[in-house]
Amino acid sequence: MEKSDILNHLAQAVIDMDVTRARQAAAEAMSCNMDPYEAITGGLAKGMDTVNELFENEEYFVPEILLCADAMYAGIEVLKPHFPKEAAPNKKKVVIGVVKGDTHDIGKNLVKIMLDNAGFEMHDLGRNVPYAKFIDTAGELNADLVCLSTLMTTTMDGMHIVIEDMKKAGIPARVMIGGGPISPAFAKTIGADGYAKNAAEAVKVAKGMFQGIQIPLAMKIPELVSIRKNRGGVR
Repeated sequence: MEKSDILNHLAQAVIDMDVTRARQAAAEAMSCNMDPYEAITGGLAKGMDTVNELFENEEYFVPEILLCADAMYAGIEVLKPHFPKEAAPNKKKVVIGVVKGDTHDIGKNLVKIMLDNAGFEMHDLGRNVPYAKFIDTAGELNADLVCLSTLMTTTMDGMHIVIEDMKKAGIPARVMIGGGPISPAFAKTIGADGYAKNAAEAVKVAKGMFQGIQIPLAMKIPELVSIRKNRGGVR
């Protein structure tokens, strides 16, 4: 089977909310020796991009979004054993979570999976995380990086609060932010150290922070971007 066909099958399984087909397509990808990361970014995550558009056009609603996410995660579970584990004797500690007021965590979960398999030590605080929780956890763990995510314009300012409170507490961890409404300009404005257009790019940005490589601010997560449009109250 052609690689493009497999990627299309992965994407369509997510769009169709079909857990079984997502698993089958993921298994097919592995039997054809496809890069598991490509299967995610070019297949499963691409399917979620289409789902976001359907949501934005009011063809899909929250229940459909959740079922599509289930299909995506089912495919990822099949792919995970095939991720190349990178040797990291001195793992960098990463605290990750969705800021207070937002419960959308699909993109955050993708970033966590990718960073974990890139050799980072992940500490996931989940979603709707109080600002102080980021500060306390980063301090307790002596974290190297804090990743903040949100899909809603109404909770964006919470990222700035976390960054400012980290400075006040004397926590030297770097900060990477992302989500639908986030932009490189916003990241610079609030003093974030990094921003990436997707989960795969987040790995490159995170690595660059600790290798002295200057990577442009870049973490727009393929997720429910339309939530930020006239749907600030959706939970």
